[in-house]
Amino acid sequence: MHADISRVTFRPDRHYSAVLAQQGRVQLDADANEQTAIQLAAARALAADLIGRHGGPLGATGFALGFEGRGRELDDLTIGGGRYYVDGIPLDATRPAPGTAVPDEERASGGGGAPAAPATAATPATWTYWDQPDGYLDPERPGDRLPSVFPYLVWLKVWERSVTAVEDPSLREVALGSAVSDTAARVKVVWQVLPLAGSELAVADGASKDEIRAAFAEWAAGQAPTARMAARSERPGTADDDPCLVKPDARFRGPENQLYRVEIHEGGTAEHATFTWSRENGSVTFAVDGLDGVWVELASPGGDEKLGLRVGDWVEFTDTAAISRGEPLPLLRVEEVDLPENRVRLSAEPDASVGRRPERHPFLRRWDQRPAARRAGGAGARHGALRIEEGRWLPLEDGVLIWFEPGATYRPGDFWTVAARTATGDVEWPADSARRPLLRSPFGVKVHYAPLAWVLGEGSVSDLRMTFGPLAGPIPAAAERTGAVETGSATAEPTEPTGAAEPVGAGPAERAAEEISQEQSDD
Repeated sequence: MHADISRVTFRPDRHYSAVLAQQGRVQLDADANEQTAIQLAAARALAADLIGRHGGPLGATGFALGFEGRGRELDDLTIGGGRYYVDGIPLDATRPAPGTAVPDEERASGGGGAPAAPATAATPATWTYWDQPDGYLDPERPGDRLPSVFPYLVWLKVWERSVTAVEDPSLREVALGSAVSDTAARVKVVWQVLPLAGSELAVADGASKDEIRAAFAEWAAGQAPTARMAARSERPGTADDDPCLVKPDARFRGPENQLYRVEIHEGGTAEHATFTWSRENGSVTFAVDGLDGVWVELASPGGDEKLGLRVGDWVEFTDTAAISRGEPLPLLRVEEVDLPENRVRLSAEPDASVGRRPERHPFLRRWDQRPAARRAGGAGARHGALRIEEGRWLPLEDGVLIWFEPGATYRPGDFWTVAARTATGDVEWPADSARRPLLRSPFGVKVHYAPLAWVLGEGSVSDLRMTFGPLAGPIPAAAERTGAVETGSATAEPTEPTGAAEPVGAGPAERAAEEISQEQSDD
């Protein structure tokens, strides 16, 4: 998560159940964040154990899909409202109803009669494929369109990302004044309904739903990146031995504590993949108020010299849509900083797909690599990012080194964090008994998958969702309880509630349990 945090201490393998605050101690962000992570992990594990990999509550199962063929126009899908769980993560597909505005003052006071109702644009009752909230799909891009060849599978992609006041200004408490840019960040669950060509799945014609689900699970397992990274520190040969700055024998030579973030920029194999890094966990961002060619007008120039922009910095010009799509954008170099006007000049005009719509909250994210002036032994550069070089230690700065395992594949956005501390002159990274750094998979982004429907053709959609009934049953009547005691039974068996059932076809999830059971027997 791109947030200004000190470090990440949550380790599932240690099986901590709570964080205990102690009197008179310093309170750290890492402790509060670990408590949140412990509670989230426990709640999601319980939900996944009870529900399974995915499923929705009977009578309110969300993401019912309907196919809308439009002839010469682009096909579309309707996305039914309701709730659904994927790996224990709750999702809500219900489209919020629009609010009612207060009538215009002039209209309310004129004419002497009742004020006319304000004109409001009609809002669809459900989301659709093209306007889903975090899809940001573009009909002009062929890759965003639904497949024209049947059958194909429609699936649910679920992941989480951080949100700060740069993307959501309502998070900022204006009463704190302009000197305080924000307070706490948020974590948002993102869901996206996406298509997958049937040719991508190993299924035969007439395959059953279970076979389609199994084929999709095999495909999803193959999407996980195989990259692993390790980190360590090493005293540079050109280290400054001034004891006023750091310990003379320190391996980490930075003057301040840092949380380094190493993030994959372009994915693929090592031949094509690149990475960026930040000493502030990628949290140094600048809201954009305007764009004029290569000149970018900033809402604020930054807090200080450490958190500002300088000539030579590499930045990523992005917005909410680009982040949700997960597609890497070209990095741009800061060529000029105009402090009086709160603007900067970039090395090239930003990508045409970002920054032109204020409601998507465009911003600059600063990265700290300096590929143009890298030291000997460092990683090579491509378009501002650093090339992945496997099987060798790559220096970042101040004695911090990273190592990528050979033969891996990389996914854009995946990241690792490395805490560096001046008190120890070292980085915090797990090691074995011989003090060799251990390889670790990316800390994120964790993507979760669920199949929704198998689209056979216009008007023919086979539902692949799962549903579950309530655990509770009716309390036995008093006479039944008395009879149970007289017969020696400890408790009377309550009426058995409807168990897990599977809706079939394109009907709504709100069908009665009897109808679901009947359709299951016909499947």
